[in-house]
Amino acid sequence: ELLIPVGARSIATGGAFLSNITGLEALYYNPAGLSQGKGTEAMFSFTTYLADIKVSYFAIGSNLGDFGSLALSVKTLNFGDIPVTTVDVPDGTGATYSPGYITAGVTYAKVITDRVCVGVNAKVINETIADVSATGFAVDFGVQYRFPSNLSIGAAVKNIGTNMSFSGNSLQISNNLAGGNLGSPTANYNTPAEEFQLPSYFELSTAYDYNLSEENKLMIGATFRNNNVTDDEIRLGLEYGFRNMFFIRGGYCSSVQKASGPVSNINDGFTFGAGVNYSFADGMNFILDYSYQQVKEFPNPNHTFTIKLSMD
Repeated sequence: ELLIPVGARSIATGGAFLSNITGLEALYYNPAGLSQGKGTEAMFSFTTYLADIKVSYFAIGSNLGDFGSLALSVKTLNFGDIPVTTVDVPDGTGATYSPGYITAGVTYAKVITDRVCVGVNAKVINETIADVSATGFAVDFGVQYRFPSNLSIGAAVKNIGTNMSFSGNSLQISNNLAGGNLGSPTANYNTPAEEFQLPSYFELSTAYDYNLSEENKLMIGATFRNNNVTDDEIRLGLEYGFRNMFFIRGGYCSSVQKASGPVSNINDGFTFGAGVNYSFADGMNFILDYSYQQVKEFPNPNHTFTIKLSMD
């Protein structure tokens, strides 16, 4: 769940705008961008993911002046009800269960100079399946640097934290005592689950803002991602804006095969999207974004809708 992106704008642009992303959408991609937000902002994002999985994301944050910017975020996965099957009843017992995956984080970011900003995101990850669960902790670090010529560069390291392993009642086995006689009492044994690493990665990005005219604006960006669990990736994105109100977006992601062999990224391919940004007279802003994302080996694409409200 740590690799599932959020925010329709960033998904539509392939996650390429790591160096100049701002506000709450920056929490997932580069926490340094939170410092560029103004006032108070709230964000809700909903994604129809693989195999009818639903991904919900909520974040709220505020710029606290000289102290910096602070935000809270929660991402959950909804798998629906899954039938319980056993060796004796392979067609289902009539009972159901639903795994619970949740990631909650707190983010702090600050402007260091007029060109440099930094941010850190600390999060807890919990996975629960029936009566077994695993919990882990991780941090993200990010930095952005803006040149006077509308050029920006950024870097982020994500998901640096503890290994995770499952534990719970379903991992207990009831069996006869070793060396005991027939009919002797049984004993419960705990089956240790193997630990697994968090999918950490490092990203380096650049972007350029080009003002075509007073009303038309074009932004292009590129990001290189070095993964520890899958192939490295190159991400490209662009966004065209008209009067800072209407936006059309596109992106592309391509894997770079490692020497150790290919491990496919399911999100390789094109992304598309659009958005509307409406500002009210009292300083309130309303943003509605949509993205379309291809998925390898699956017939249906991912659709993401994001709503943002902010007050300067």
